[in-house]
Amino acid sequence: MGLNPSRDVFITCAVTGSADTADRSDNVPVTPREIADACVEAANAGAAICHIHVRDPESGKASRRVELYEEVVNHIKSAGIDMVINLTAGMGGDLTLGSVEHPLPPNPEGTDMIGADARLEHVTRLRPEVCTLDCGTMNFGEGDYVMTNTPAMLKAMAVAIQSAGVRPEVEIFDTGHLVLAKWLHQQGLLDDPVMVQLCMGIPWGAPDDINTLMALTNNLPSDWHFSAFSIGRNQLPYAALAVLAGGNIRVGLEDNIWLDKGIAATNGALVERAVAIAEGMGCRVLNPVDVREKLKLNRHW
Repeated sequence: MGLNPSRDVFITCAVTGSADTADRSDNVPVTPREIADACVEAANAGAAICHIHVRDPESGKASRRVELYEEVVNHIKSAGIDMVINLTAGMGGDLTLGSVEHPLPPNPEGTDMIGADARLEHVTRLRPEVCTLDCGTMNFGEGDYVMTNTPAMLKAMAVAIQSAGVRPEVEIFDTGHLVLAKWLHQQGLLDDPVMVQLCMGIPWGAPDDINTLMALTNNLPSDWHFSAFSIGRNQLPYAALAVLAGGNIRVGLEDNIWLDKGIAATNGALVERAVAIAEGMGCRVLNPVDVREKLKLNRHW
């Protein structure tokens, strides 16, 4: 089989995420203004899409408060910089069991389980062009935390996202999640063209080795669009690997806080490096207008 790398590539920047990285790097944005500024920085560096979580401005911890999302989006609007906004819808499916011997009741400190409508309140109110749909349940880390997304929950969320005219970015953390995404598509709950993010190297999901990536990409429908990323030190090598596999690139401080060994990254610097990788491989880096056309996005404002 001949090599078939991407020739036209869009870059997504995941600017902050929900992990405790703000305690490990001063460059991780926390306040709505900082998060919006990080998105502008990434867009100016060449990212067509900015993937956005919000954090509590006081503690720096992950939040799902709608007013924080609204503040970020309003800051971006006022900046006048074009970008495709992608809001996470992954919050609200957090389950931490009580202990090994007494799993119930769940540990309230790490549990945040809410309904489909509540998980999507910021999406249906703000109507971004894209929001994520975490397509499966999996263990995270070494403790008792479970990312929880049941088939019934995903169906309900997919219906609401579709009704809002928003394109879901289906986040795939393991091979079975792709099977579930195909099941949703077969029921008419994911509109074409389907947009997929392959999330690699996250314990205990799909490892970031080449064979596992190929197992996923070889089973993707040919008309689906995908990006792929890995966490930590393999984020930037995965920019090249995603292109070679025929996909698009995601970088950003959500997944990696280092640019080089001992050199703290910024979102802008990571995007600049991704642009250099893509262009060095002979790719054209797509802008937001190109991406809207490619993915048939609905711009509501």
